Order: sequence, then structure tokens, then C-alpha cells
Amino acid sequence: MRRVLLTTVAFFAAATAAVAADLPRALPAKAPAAYVPVGYNWTGFYLGINGGYAWGRSHWSTFAGNPDPSGGMVGGTAGYNWQAAGSPWVFGLEGDLDWTNIRGSFVSAACPAGCQTRNDWLGTVRGRVGFAWDRVMPYITGGLAVGNIKVSQPGFAGVNDTNAGWSAGAGIEAALSGNWSAKLEYLHVDLGHTDCAVGACSLPTRVGFHAETVRAGVNYRF
Repeated sequence: MRRVLLTTVAFFAAATAAVAADLPRALPAKAPAAYVPVGYNWTGFYLGINGGYAWGRSHWSTFAGNPDPSGGMVGGTAGYNWQAAGSPWVFGLEGDLDWTNIRGSFVSAACPAGCQTRNDWLGTVRGRVGFAWDRVMPYITGGLAVGNIKVSQPGFAGVNDTNAGWSAGAGIEAALSGNWSAKLEYLHVDLGHTDCAVGACSLPTRVGFHAETVRAGVNYRF
């Protein structure tokens, strides 16, 4: 009886081992898919408002005087950004038109009553290249600048010319809630020069205008 019991136990042990050997091996656990968050995309047309301050230099070639014009500015902005899916680079085109009150005057022997250079409006059309860290985008920008150079001398007609020049600078823009974004931007603007002949001024002179501008703005992307 004892021998039968031992034989039976040995038989079942051998059978169990054989069955276990025939079972397929367990597949290795598959790692869960990595979560890749969907980043903010800057593509789209936008409109906005901007405002800020400018200061600069205006050289009068024959008057021994150089006013340092400065003043505020406020206006509107329109533009378009394009960003390829998965790329941090943002390419855009932006235009703005601002009312300005940028002016400065000087007194000299040739202009004892005071001469003034003034800029009343300023517009730019610029390309933008940005590098987006999700909802924050620093960028560089540059292109065309258009505005007026107004030259005045008491007792003379003065001139008020519209000039085309160039602008270049950099800024940073951050996406807010919804479709809103806010930006801070620096631009150098050079409008070249205008000529004031005798009659318009007491002496023939060439008057230049360039300025540094710092503006803040809010945009809404459609």
C-alpha cells in the first residue's frame, strides 16, 4: 500500500511538471504609452491694441541744434502667425498704425525763438520670427516704417513730409486665457530725413528723425 501511494505521488508530480513545461511563457508587461501634452499653437489671424513711449534724436544740419524728441503713442495692430505642428518656430507678418506725440525743440543763434521736430503718426509692417515655449514666445522683428517728420520754426512755413524708413527690434508675447495674448516690444525706428528750404525755414537744412520705442499690447487671435 505504501509503495502504491509513493508511486501515485511520483506520477502526479511528473505529470504536473510536464504540463507546466508545455504552458506558454508569460509575455513581458508592455510599458504604458508616454503622455505627450498638446502644446499651444500660435497659428492664426489676430487684431490688437498697443501703447507705449518713444524717445529719439533729430539732427538739424545747419542750425547748431539737435532736439531730442520724445512722447507717447497708441494705436492698433493686425497680423498673422503660422506655426507647423510639432515645431517651436513661429513665422508671422504684423502691421500697426499709431497716433504719436513725439516731439522736441531747441534754441540756438540760428533759431532764437525755438525750432521743433515732431512726429504725429507712425506705422510699421514687419516680419516676425519667434521661438515658442508653449504659451510664451520671444521673437525678433523687422521691416518697413512709415511716418511723418514735421519741422517748424516760428515765422516760417515749415514742412510736414511723410517718410518711409525701416524698423527692427525684439519682443516677447504670452498667451493668456482663451484667445487673448499680451506682448512687450522694443523697436528702433528710422524715418530718414526731410529737407527744409529757405522760406520754409530761415536757413536751408536737412532734418533727420530716428527713435527708440517701447510698447505693450494685447491681441485677440481668431
